[in-house]
Amino acid sequence: MNASEAHSQQKEFLFPCIANYYESPLVLVKAKGTTAVDIEGKEYLDFFGGILTVSLEHCNEEINASVTSQLKTLGHVSTLYQNLPQIEVAKKLAQIAPGGLKKSFFTNSGTEANETAIILAKVFTKRHEIIVLRHSYSGRSHLSLNTAGHASWRILESSIPGIKHAHAPYCYRCPFGMKYPSCDLKCATDLEELIQTETSGQIAAFMAEPILGVGGFIVPPDEYFQVAVGIARNYGGVFVCDEVQTGFGRTGEKWFGIEHSGVEPDIMTMAKGIANGFPVGATIAKPAIADAFNKASISTFGGNPISMAAAAATLRVMENKNIPALAKEKGDILKETLLALMERFKIIGEVRGRGMMWGIELVSDRESKKPAPEFASMILENAKSCGLLLGKGGLYGNVVRMAPPMLIETQDLKHGCELLTRAFEKTQLS
Repeated sequence: MNASEAHSQQKEFLFPCIANYYESPLVLVKAKGTTAVDIEGKEYLDFFGGILTVSLEHCNEEINASVTSQLKTLGHVSTLYQNLPQIEVAKKLAQIAPGGLKKSFFTNSGTEANETAIILAKVFTKRHEIIVLRHSYSGRSHLSLNTAGHASWRILESSIPGIKHAHAPYCYRCPFGMKYPSCDLKCATDLEELIQTETSGQIAAFMAEPILGVGGFIVPPDEYFQVAVGIARNYGGVFVCDEVQTGFGRTGEKWFGIEHSGVEPDIMTMAKGIANGFPVGATIAKPAIADAFNKASISTFGGNPISMAAAAATLRVMENKNIPALAKEKGDILKETLLALMERFKIIGEVRGRGMMWGIELVSDRESKKPAPEFASMILENAKSCGLLLGKGGLYGNVVRMAPPMLIETQDLKHGCELLTRAFEKTQLS
């Protein structure tokens, strides 16, 4: 099969809602390390890792060996039975998670992890209203799509009551027209009025990402969560921290993104990078909160031995390689390049990120800050022609996102930065 045949059969046999990048979508057939290969044999340096999911590198040998060994012994049992790999991963998560988080429930995706967290928050508090952020994204289920802060992802009008959207800590496009830090964190303090006017005054939870991923890698001020979570807890809500994209060293220096803010979650969700590409979702909570969920529940595939073996091996490699420190070191190289590009190209309105998680917001001009999604598409296409895979996001589709696998060699990272520069030069927008 060639690329044209694959495109044709995808169109015939798969849902049209499955979004693909590029005017001519890539058909990837193999990958190793940080290199992916398409059906025609062209190689690409991967700077997006399957949406931050290939956290370490493609086809890591130690993880592959662990999965292969597990395949030969025990493949599937369901949560009706206990299995040792699931216990091993749960124990490790309790060791590295911040604060008093200890008990886990495993699923297959970030969507399921966030669903579990919201159910748990409601069960524990015996309340139903949830505060989420505009510009956020937490999955593709009915509930998750109702929490989404993006019209483009919401298939139907909101039909689940009790979900309230607070202003996002989006400093570049402050909804109040203010500047940080003279704003006194108005986006955070406004939560109080939202709760007082849009809810019963007794909420179940405040759920937020430490860095808004699909929102375009929006990085809140570190103090934001201290204020916002404090307000939520004053009104009876627990703090659900969505670490699906930011977890496992991705933000550098720390294991989890929220640790940069010095706030301890009551419930935390994880997926993507936890198993280097294998389908794993996890919800971890403080024991008193987890124990409130005492009615019987199962997850047929959640916590299965194969995925747990992949997660356990991934966590071992991360610990042995000191991934949080490595992400900080290599992220600084990426940051330096992006800031240099901003000096050269006036279509870059803002460079933002942390660790190995960086976004470039593209605008028609810096004065008006008018979003320029057409430029983001051009950059992606030109990067592809140069042999570099990037991501895209933001409410307006104007943010180029980069999150390379964290075991990328320094020489490859610098080469990727050169290819990115070439993509901007090729776009001829200065």
